[in-house]
Amino acid sequence: MKTSIATTPFGRRPMTLGQLATQLTASEIDEEARASKWQVFRDIREAREALGATDRALAILNALLSFHRADELTAEDGLIVFPSNEQLSRRANGMPASTLRRHLANLVATGLIIRRDSPNGKRFARKGQGGAIDQAYGFDLSPILARAEEFKALAAAVQEERKALRLVKERLTICRRDVVKMIEAGINEGVPGNWQGFLRRYETIVARLPRTAARLTIEAICNELEDLWIDVHQTLESFINSQNPDANESHSERHIHNSNPYVSSTDESEQSLGDINEASGVGAKTDNVRALPSRDLPLGMVVDACPELLTLAREGQIRTWRDFVAAAEQARPFMGISPSAWQEAVEVMGPEKAAITVAAILQRSDRIASRGGYLRNLTERARDEKFSVWPMIMALLREKLDAQAKATENTGRSGAYPADRDRGSAVEISEALRKNMKKKGWER
Repeated sequence: MKTSIATTPFGRRPMTLGQLATQLTASEIDEEARASKWQVFRDIREAREALGATDRALAILNALLSFHRADELTAEDGLIVFPSNEQLSRRANGMPASTLRRHLANLVATGLIIRRDSPNGKRFARKGQGGAIDQAYGFDLSPILARAEEFKALAAAVQEERKALRLVKERLTICRRDVVKMIEAGINEGVPGNWQGFLRRYETIVARLPRTAARLTIEAICNELEDLWIDVHQTLESFINSQNPDANESHSERHIHNSNPYVSSTDESEQSLGDINEASGVGAKTDNVRALPSRDLPLGMVVDACPELLTLAREGQIRTWRDFVAAAEQARPFMGISPSAWQEAVEVMGPEKAAITVAAILQRSDRIASRGGYLRNLTERARDEKFSVWPMIMALLREKLDAQAKATENTGRSGAYPADRDRGSAVEISEALRKNMKKKGWER
């Protein structure tokens, strides 16, 4: 039976390059090719959207395959079926003739079948000697056999994409749930943090999620939600660590000994960076920010308290506040502080105080696990007027002076700390600190 010659549509239907390409593909079938027609049909049904076939067109294709008697499609058998419209409509569940023609055209356009029209447009077959079909006119199923491997690969790709979409939707659901519940926990438990800001970020991200979204769109939104998850989690983690000052250092690097019993254990900034001994004596609380000095800190005093920042300064020197802020900006990425956390600190505190805060965190970075979350926490405290850079710098200076005094004692110098007194007591360190500040012109 001859099926390899090119054929054009009957009547007013035009010939297209796509139809010619389909005929060329069908003419190149391997003589030994064979495929289960129903397995190929399942692959086509799976890849329907990728092929551009309609669901009604597949119902017609199912009916056409039923007119091919064998379960397998082979190059040796005749692959042309020639049912009348009435027979085809009956096997397609009574589909109207107009709908039938429209979806037959869809099967031809998608390259799933080829029209082999007779001179008068009728569908029939001529039999030769012995009753074998010698020439047939109708619908050629050769493209299904020729493209069987292609349909199989498309179906596998569609299944993988469907699985990936399901997984990313699960990831989105879990991430949304986690973020919302952690924000609610922070608000309900009274944890210091920018919870309204976190909530606004969440609402902005979720608002961009369309009703029917592609996988790549959902993945992009998941990535943003996971960034928000990290910020929220770090805020909660910082607060939890601040509530466990006796935790083992192997579990929490942020444990720092607080020698001032008057400082509240819930004050995270004073726990992590030490306490301050005000000029009036020991035990002045740093929660009362309005009682702290209102004028700015001297640059030399800050640099003396935070010498680690000099390692990142240009030429290893800081001469102006501009140099100091630039060095803090250089230190930020190495400390794991995100650009958004730094920008928010600058907006709330101002560039100089934000840089002082970063420098103080850098000075104690070995004892602070989440520097970005810690900076965000201090920013929120500053927004509520519950944080000042003075306690941080004074605590660092006092610690430095205490270390120097102990080093002097270890080298055998006498008289620095009498043996009958409590070495390193808060009163002595405060007195030495005031003398040092007066000597350098830093007294308040």
